[in-house]
Amino acid sequence: MFNKILIANRGEIACRVAATARRLGIQTVAVYSDADRDAQHVQACDEAVHIGGPAPRDSYLQWERILAAAKQTGAQAVHPGYGFLSENEAFAQACADAGLVFIGPPPSAIQAMGLKAESKRLMEQAGVPLVPGYHGADQDPALLKREASRIGYPALIKASAGGGGKGMRAVYSADEFDAALASCKREAINSFGDDAVLIERYVQKPRHIEIQVFGDSLGNCVYLFERDCSVQRRHQKVLEEAPAPGMTPERRAQMGEAAVAAAKAVGYVGAGTVEFIAEQDGRFYFMEMNTRLQVEHPVTEAITGLDLVEWQLRVASGEPLPLKQSQLAMRGHAIEARICAENPDGGFLPATGTLDVARWPSHVAFQRGDVRIDAGVREGDAISPFYDSMIAKLIVWGEDRAQALARLDAALRDTHIAGLHTNVAFLRRCAATDSFSKADLDTGLIEREKAQLFNQSGLPLRVSAAAVVAHTLAVEAGTQGSDPWSARDGWRLFGAASRRFDLATGDTHHAVLLSRHHRGGMTLTVDGEAIEFAVRSTDAETHELFLGNGSELQRVRVKTYAQGERVAVFAANGSTVLTEVDLIAHAGDGAAEGGRLTAPMPGKLIAFLAQAGDTVTKGQPLAVMEAMKMEHTISSPRDGTVAELLFAVGDQVGDGAELLRLEA
Repeated sequence: MFNKILIANRGEIACRVAATARRLGIQTVAVYSDADRDAQHVQACDEAVHIGGPAPRDSYLQWERILAAAKQTGAQAVHPGYGFLSENEAFAQACADAGLVFIGPPPSAIQAMGLKAESKRLMEQAGVPLVPGYHGADQDPALLKREASRIGYPALIKASAGGGGKGMRAVYSADEFDAALASCKREAINSFGDDAVLIERYVQKPRHIEIQVFGDSLGNCVYLFERDCSVQRRHQKVLEEAPAPGMTPERRAQMGEAAVAAAKAVGYVGAGTVEFIAEQDGRFYFMEMNTRLQVEHPVTEAITGLDLVEWQLRVASGEPLPLKQSQLAMRGHAIEARICAENPDGGFLPATGTLDVARWPSHVAFQRGDVRIDAGVREGDAISPFYDSMIAKLIVWGEDRAQALARLDAALRDTHIAGLHTNVAFLRRCAATDSFSKADLDTGLIEREKAQLFNQSGLPLRVSAAAVVAHTLAVEAGTQGSDPWSARDGWRLFGAASRRFDLATGDTHHAVLLSRHHRGGMTLTVDGEAIEFAVRSTDAETHELFLGNGSELQRVRVKTYAQGERVAVFAANGSTVLTEVDLIAHAGDGAAEGGRLTAPMPGKLIAFLAQAGDTVTKGQPLAVMEAMKMEHTISSPRDGTVAELLFAVGDQVGDGAELLRLEA
């Protein structure tokens, strides 16, 4: 076993590897960029080496610096995590040339499986089922379009060197093909340095089922059962579970044996995932192989009781696989939810900012347990535009799927993140849909259930307004002196004391009046509706609200977190963020400008789709930005004429920056 390893990654996977290495008595070395100087993975390791600027191309993709850091610190091996250089055969070879063990498959296996077209040819030879498609080297756009017509629409364009949903578009007619191909190629060259694509038949109502495989250097290979990753947005996974609902033992064996055959065909060593597209009738087709540990590996760990990172370290040090296929068994059901900094109602645009609040469910276990959190950030950390938008992974385990679903809902309910947009509420709604709860799974689930998933209101206004008032009262009670003259309870000998709160949800303002009666009671009037109100506060964050009386009495437990004027309110049935407006402070604010084309997030400007002097219509695509490794198209907010382009293609722009000037 190794004495010291370098972790060539960041975030939760670097923390995850460091934890297992520490348990095995292995020292760890972190690498970090300018943006990660104080990151959690740096603190988790025994040593840390700075490798460059915040952009991945200036740090985490600079493998010469990573190899130099390994040599400098005396590391014997390099763990690549996932993303960045984890599936780069040149980096794996460079590690070997430098006398370092690459904790992953041999370069030849990465190369064989890294190009989708080549991997499909290999799988065809190995007898693994394939989706009908075109995987040729000729990339002439006219030929690709003809092949799509031959295969039949809808067709799927996929970056040959890609993964993670990048460089992938579904095309439903020949009229859409040219634009989709151009977008795929742009995204592919930016993400992978290779714009080659392949064309496949787009399977209707497909399930995405993947098999975890593990090989050693002695020629042994096993499968550690399957994961269902069908719930996806923009071809990226949202919820993953193991085992796959409805999987029969016979089909599990068929898919597992096919996955092992795929791995053996390329001499695979280490952890890998063979991904299949499955029809609803059970037929399955090889899609791709990810030659690394997957983001969703914890659900496999949860049902098998194994530590896959420990297996990686043992296999990479030359040991045989710890278990044979006949010794592997699974128990219970596990589900993983990817918690991301993004706005689901805004087309899943990534969000950046500070994690003002990051509170996780109680009773969290790192390894086998009811609830597990894998996070690479802490409260107060910043989510930057340079890296993936994932904040954490929340994993639950239950004796069966029903228990796992109940635990997932409870854990998401108790996950409180404030300071930027996240998908926590969306994940909770996703898990509660009829489709997911009844295991009616396919990759179109989110689109099919969109009426229940998007643009849903948070907490009722009366509850969230009462929570903000309760928070303010609790803060004031904590700052007053012990003498009666400093009390801030509005006491009157006769009559009532009234106090106004101006709250806002988005662009909508609400007038809230708190009236205190001389006998101690309170009334809350929210947008003209009067409600009897009482509150019991444990501290400034924890409150029990009592709204109404008699049979209409509503009791709600809430948590409140304030940052400046913004107050985040969390309750069992949802959450809301309100702004407690200081009218005097905002007295000079002008009306919001309309019709400006602004960047919805920090990122890089990839293309302008109109030029100065062009007449455009509302909704017409005008610019393309790249942020957190994904492309985002920005449309015109109104009809008008492009007066001026304010940035150049390739510029890095800030959140809210005006990209071009429109004239009426």
